[in-house]
Amino acid sequence: MAKTYRVGTGTRLVNHVFRAMTRLGLGKGYRHVLTVRGRTTGRPYSIPVDVMRNGDGRWLVAAYGITNWVHNARAAGEVEIARGRYRETFRVAELAPEDSVPVLRQYLREVPITRAYFDVTPDSTDERFAAEAARHPVFQLISDTAHA
Repeated sequence: MAKTYRVGTGTRLVNHVFRAMTRLGLGKGYRHVLTVRGRTTGRPYSIPVDVMRNGDGRWLVAAYGITNWVHNARAAGEVEIARGRYRETFRVAELAPEDSVPVLRQYLREVPITRAYFDVTPDSTDERFAAEAARHPVFQLISDTAHA
């Protein structure tokens, strides 16, 4: 049974540290600061996230489940990711469960610290990974500059 993500003092402290490190360009290369407009307040909210890359494609994985940033990204339809001096705004498209499988597999391989929040292992079947997408949605990051 997967762990449930809870936001408490420890989580806020860790997020604060990772957000500060990532803004300086420190830490794992896949870590970025996600900023998304709140769905009810309209205010920007920022949280550290892991961006998966494969070729030219980039994806966000909701590693801790359907949290506020997921609801906000769905409502806003766009997010900003930043790392060090790099900053870019993207449209987001939520992948269908079957399309999420390779991204979720890559995520579990590259970010093992979050495995406890998943009900799959790297050896699980594609069907199990597709089922996991309901709890851990995957968003494709779509750059408007790539289509200009």
